[in-house]
Amino acid sequence: MLYPFRILSGKTEVSIIKTCRTMKRFVRICALGIALMIPDFALASTWKIDQDHSSVGFSVKHLMVSNVRGSFTRFSGTVDLDDRDITAAKVSATIDASSINTNVQKRDDHLRGADFFDVAKYSNITFVSKKWSRIPDGKMKVTGNLAMHGITKQVVLNVEPFSKEIRDAWGKTRRATTATARINRQDFGITWNKALDAGGLTIGDEVDIVLEMELIKSDT
Repeated sequence: MLYPFRILSGKTEVSIIKTCRTMKRFVRICALGIALMIPDFALASTWKIDQDHSSVGFSVKHLMVSNVRGSFTRFSGTVDLDDRDITAAKVSATIDASSINTNVQKRDDHLRGADFFDVAKYSNITFVSKKWSRIPDGKMKVTGNLAMHGITKQVVLNVEPFSKEIRDAWGKTRRATTATARINRQDFGITWNKALDAGGLTIGDEVDIVLEMELIKSDT
């Protein structure tokens, strides 16, 4: 009863033993392969933009001599990252156009109106990446579609290397980056301006964008 294979011939018993050993080796190899794959899966992750510790800022020329700065205070977005291949990353973000803030109420009201963002018709500004490319010093160029004021145009963000992951006091994993871009507001149908008596225009067409993004690793 303790040795059921003994009732078989010697050749059959040896064959069964060899088969069992082969199966054991196969199982060990499979287990090792799975163990090696797990760290790679861990490198692919989804991150959410932390609005409380991020900023969406811009600046534009005023009277051709100075820069007026502003920001949008309500926004959200996600970034899918794979540190093995950063060019496979994806980002999508949404900005509430009505949250524009230049610290001057009258000016902000004008910017929300039909002369500029026309937030009653076009409430959101969105960006969806299409291509990530590496450039020297670990920096990246992220090409994507920017939709604003009812018009979608391709723009390029210059993105700094992502910081290392850190864990905050509440157990959340975080990392950060900075992105910049320059766009022409005329490309998005935002054309309002006023000529100056001495020549030139009240507002410049080029808008410099600075994004300071702190990200929280998604739990799912």
